[in-house]
Amino acid sequence: VQLQASGGGLVQAGGSLRLSCAASGRTFRSLTLGWFRQAPGKEREFVAAIGNGGTTRYADAVKGRFTISRDNAKNTVLLQMNSLKPEDTAVYYCAADRGLILSSWSRGAAYDYWGQGTQVTVSS
Repeated sequence: VQLQASGGGLVQAGGSLRLSCAASGRTFRSLTLGWFRQAPGKEREFVAAIGNGGTTRYADAVKGRFTISRDNAKNTVLLQMNSLKPEDTAVYYCAADRGLILSSWSRGAAYDYWGQGTQVTVSS
């Protein structure tokens, strides 16, 4: 599985961005898909994930502001980010794997496939 993330950019606090991650391969429907982020000087952290049945999970820091969705026809996972804050500034990565149990969705080490990252910068 190859992943290509896009959609990052510079936005003012309170604004919105939509990240997209396109996946290769014919088994997209079976994948669990996640978004992670890493800010300068900080460890990578979980943002959101969506299972092959549409179940979603979010980090507490983004609940109510971010929405993850998937389009199986287009082999794409989206992250709609609203009410952005300066602390959301980070490189955002999409990740994918098969057969993940729900309790592992927030662990980066559980995912075998990663995109290249896209920079999101939120100015105050």
